[in-house]
Amino acid sequence: MNDCLNSYEKLQKYKIESMDLKINIIAALVAAGRASEVQSTMKAQKTDLTTRALRDARSFELAYNSACTLIEIKKYSEAKEQLDLAKRIGKEELMVEDYAEDEIEYELAPVSAQLAYVQQLQGQTQEAMETYANMTNKKSGDPSSLAVATTNLISLKGTKDVADGLRKLDRLVEKSTAPNQPQLIESLEFKLSLRQKEALYSARVLLLLHANKIDQAHELVSGLLGMFRDSIFPVLLQAAVHVREKKVQKAEEVLSRYAEKHPENSKGALLALAQIAANTNHFQIAADSLSKIPDIQHMPATVATLVALKERLNDPNGASSVLDSAIKWWKNAMTEDNKLGVFMREAATFKLNHGRDEEACQLYEELVKSSGSTEALAGLVATSARTDLEKAEQYEKKLKPLPGLKGINAESLEKTSGARHVDQAMKVEVPEEVKKQKAKKRKRKPKYPKSFDPANPGPPPDPERWLPKRERSSYRPKRKDKRAQVRGAQGAVTREKHDPSAANAGGASSKASHATTSAKAPEQPKASSKSRKKKSRS
Repeated sequence: MNDCLNSYEKLQKYKIESMDLKINIIAALVAAGRASEVQSTMKAQKTDLTTRALRDARSFELAYNSACTLIEIKKYSEAKEQLDLAKRIGKEELMVEDYAEDEIEYELAPVSAQLAYVQQLQGQTQEAMETYANMTNKKSGDPSSLAVATTNLISLKGTKDVADGLRKLDRLVEKSTAPNQPQLIESLEFKLSLRQKEALYSARVLLLLHANKIDQAHELVSGLLGMFRDSIFPVLLQAAVHVREKKVQKAEEVLSRYAEKHPENSKGALLALAQIAANTNHFQIAADSLSKIPDIQHMPATVATLVALKERLNDPNGASSVLDSAIKWWKNAMTEDNKLGVFMREAATFKLNHGRDEEACQLYEELVKSSGSTEALAGLVATSARTDLEKAEQYEKKLKPLPGLKGINAESLEKTSGARHVDQAMKVEVPEEVKKQKAKKRKRKPKYPKSFDPANPGPPPDPERWLPKRERSSYRPKRKDKRAQVRGAQGAVTREKHDPSAANAGGASSKASHATTSAKAPEQPKASSKSRKKKSRS
């Protein structure tokens, strides 16, 4: 990309007046991450990129590229205006060329995707999701626009429809010949930028983690570490996988190793390390990680987090030094939104709570001199009362008296025994209009069931509908049929016919059974002669 920019810079020296050249220069600067230089570069070429000038120029590509520049520098409202302008110009040009509605929608898919992205950044998530879903369902767009829409839609849905999100991303990834090396489909491999590829792969890893497919996530992350060696995003994904596996120590080691190896690009790793350490009660590691990021030490969120971590570590001196350094930074800062007063009040409160009355008193004095607010003066009086009573009385005279307290004598109040409980409430005269308003009760409209017309309610319901059927007045029990059930002709007698074959069969079977029983029965032994003799004797 740098070589491309160098080529365009050489062409600028020849002072070539070409709209296409300007459009390509803007695109190259945005792709190279130098969007902040677009305005100055275009001013040098006497090109106005305001919405009014672009409306007069009627260049679809110039308006679109200018909007992308505004997105990079976080001017989302102006970017949305220019994207709407680009879409309108593009639609008019395509309609002149007799394009159908589907073809126009296909050609303007990049603009629609960027508009949805701006809505997403502005917090209009529902509108952005509708645009993304419409693009992916209709497949109305080139592969790169559809890939961006799919990735952004998955990021907005979060943990919803994990399986559907994985199926959609599987269509964008193909199996690579090299092991552990992910690869996009051919139509996306050379069209998506590096940031877009990182977002797509990150969404896939996170979906795999939500689907509890840890092995596949490990495999994908190992491939990404080989593809993007100097990038931080695969390191963050690797730490996320370790945290999901409850291997927090490994995650901390991975992030700290990257921060030491790449100090110029360690901000994201240190922030992630601080978050993981704070969630696992490793407060010292979290505090050390935040302290290593110099450009955020003065920010309110960082200061508040560091103070809370130092308090957890029982280090009030460290917390006080964090507040003092933040106050020093804001004193020297030349910004419109100065936070010096906020930090001084919070620091005074902190020091007052930790027994540093003199330091708190000094901070309140500075606040009174700089702003003269009543809150600071009241805080100074309350703080000075602990250290220097005379100073407290001097500043107390500067406080404005409260309304309604002129006739109250403080000394007489101290001598009284205190307030007494009054049984009967004081009678207060209430005007009649107020009484009537209180007497009126709000009538709520009755809730009717569906498909019920109160004007034509129909017949009234049965009042006995809640009673059992036997207790209702309309209940009639069923009568029993007392008629004799006669089968056949009246007076006829039926006789069973004698079947000789059946009898023979029965006889044969009885004989057979008798034979078998007799055959199976054991033979009784004959009585011996001795037993006979015994019987005869008896």
